[in-house]
Amino acid sequence: MCTYATMQAAIDGSAKGPNGSWFHVTDATVYFDHPVHAMADHTLNIDFAAPERGPSARVGVELTAASARELVAAIQAALASGPS
Repeated sequence: MCTYATMQAAIDGSAKGPNGSWFHVTDATVYFDHPVHAMADHTLNIDFAAPERGPSARVGVELTAASARELVAAIQAALASGPS
C-alpha cells in the first residue's frame, strides 16, 4: 500500500553516478511507493541527490520492505561498532 509519505533529510556524502564518477550528495528522499524497476508491488525508495547539479546527479535505490528493514539493522550495527 502506498503511503504517499515522503521523508527528506539533508545529508553529506558521496555517490557513484551512472557514468562511474563520484559526486557529492546533499539530499536524501525516502518514500514507500510503487517501484520503477524492482520486481515488487511496493518498495522503499531512496534517492540520493545533488540537486544543484541537475537531475543526472541522482542515485536511486528500490528495496523490498524486508530488505529495507535488514538494511536499517545493518546500518545501526555498523554505526554501533564504530567510534562515537
